[in-house]
Amino acid sequence: MSALEVLFNNVSKKMADAQALKNISAVIKSGQINGIIGPNGAGKTTFIRLAAMLLSCVGGSISYFENGIKKEQKQVKADTGYFPQEPSLYADLSCLENMEFFRDLYGLTHKEFKNRSSELFDATDMAAFKDRPAGKLSGGMYKKLGLMCVLLNRPKLLLLDEPTVGVDPLSRQELWTLINRFAGIDMTVVITTSYMEEALRCSHVIALDEGNLIIQDNPQEIVKKFSLKNFSDIFLLKKQ
Repeated sequence: MSALEVLFNNVSKKMADAQALKNISAVIKSGQINGIIGPNGAGKTTFIRLAAMLLSCVGGSISYFENGIKKEQKQVKADTGYFPQEPSLYADLSCLENMEFFRDLYGLTHKEFKNRSSELFDATDMAAFKDRPAGKLSGGMYKKLGLMCVLLNRPKLLLLDEPTVGVDPLSRQELWTLINRFAGIDMTVVITTSYMEEALRCSHVIALDEGNLIIQDNPQEIVKKFSLKNFSDIFLLKKQ
């Protein structure tokens, strides 16, 4: 098993009357944490939904590669995990029961589910809350449970749409600890965020503004190259 790389080639997308993305060419790096960053309305959610194949591009193309070999989208879908801004869980079901629902959805064996769910409950410190209804969790715990459900299937491509919005600082740190734990040779992670301090946690960033690509590179290299005092100054750079 190896992580996936995603190539956007001159991708455009119109949503209603707005041009959400404009001729974007960008690379989602294999086995790394890739940040899709920008202010509200930049096109981040459109970008990640295109990568998740929930939307189709009207211009350009999106390609997926594993070990340098191009993969068909049908093959990629089974290896992709998508975490929306508002994860859809059953509020009246317990944490464990929600996990069991996703177990059946993914077709995991009893042994696979036992091993993976135990690993995830331990990694998130959620083991003590297995029997608590999802609707009675705090905002941060609810999002951790949603992420656990997506991670059950061990996707090669994990797409997270602003997972840390609306959670307290401690829960935000815990979510990042979990993301860092699973990113690597077996999993490519893509995370959208408006928080510039989170951009610096990524290995590779794709900066968008009003549907345009500003720059893409390692964030530390960007800071060094342009002598930025604040990473948010990236949006003062000339659009590509």
